[in-house]
Amino acid sequence: MFTAVSDASQVAEARRLVRDVARRAGLAQARIDQVAIVVTELATNMLKHGGGGHIHASQCDDADGAGLELLALDRGNGMTDTSRCMQDGYSTAGSPGTGLGAVARLADTTRIYSRPGQGCAVMARFAGPPTRATRALLGAVLAPYPGEPVCGDNWAWSDAARGRTIMLVDGSGHGVEAARAADAAVQTFLRHADAACEEIVDRVHRALASGRGAAVAVARIDTAAHVVRFVGLGNISAMLVDTGKARHMVSHNGTAGHIAPRIREFTYDFTTNPLLILHSDGLTSRWDFAAYPGLAAQHPSLVAGVLLRDHRRGRDDASVVAMRAAT
Repeated sequence: MFTAVSDASQVAEARRLVRDVARRAGLAQARIDQVAIVVTELATNMLKHGGGGHIHASQCDDADGAGLELLALDRGNGMTDTSRCMQDGYSTAGSPGTGLGAVARLADTTRIYSRPGQGCAVMARFAGPPTRATRALLGAVLAPYPGEPVCGDNWAWSDAARGRTIMLVDGSGHGVEAARAADAAVQTFLRHADAACEEIVDRVHRALASGRGAAVAVARIDTAAHVVRFVGLGNISAMLVDTGKARHMVSHNGTAGHIAPRIREFTYDFTTNPLLILHSDGLTSRWDFAAYPGLAAQHPSLVAGVLLRDHRRGRDDASVVAMRAAT
């Protein structure tokens, strides 16, 4: 769920939409009521300090636990001291200064990335029923084509025996048919996540032969070989960040389901704990981590949220997925 909050009349709608996601995440009613309070505080803060923004809500399941994740993204003046802004009673807008403090008290996990003049991104997570543990930290933000009820981009992950693996798929076009193609790719990935990356992409290519087609990319952290394995088909951008340096990973031209002249795996070595970022062409590729001091060290959800906030084209489905191995 990705919704704009540009005036006070949209706060109630954001709260309603997030409640629905919280129910699907399996949260108890008392916890859903607390989520509603947090959405109100985040949305109100965005209006006061950021001139409005967007709320993204999704189910999460990674090394930090399973449940509901909220992202509040604005492009306002940002914060100089995030720790002080979390304290009750501190405000730069003449208000009581209890908003972010309330968010921190009610959420199980709260993270903030903000730079003066660069807006603010707040992540709040609420624990749901326990699920199987994974060894990765994950973040994903999806935004549909303006006016469409569904997003034609989708993603999936697996903590398979061969390594921590993510897939991003961008269904051709937008709307229901694009979403249907993306969902078919996800289901194929989940059935074959233990296979080699080339085989996964080939199976997705075959599965989409009778439908809309899609761009697809699969990235895997192979800790045994100390490499990232990557296979891309179509216009999905991929980046590996390691020891503060960012490298673009190579995709071949083509469309899964229609034209796939080459499905080839590339490998990239790493030395520490790599951060993987995949995004669809709903974002411009002209961005640089140097413009975001400290962002690469943040939770992958904040990385995904900030990049979508600042680089979304606005005329297509847009998606960003980020993954880092848990330490």
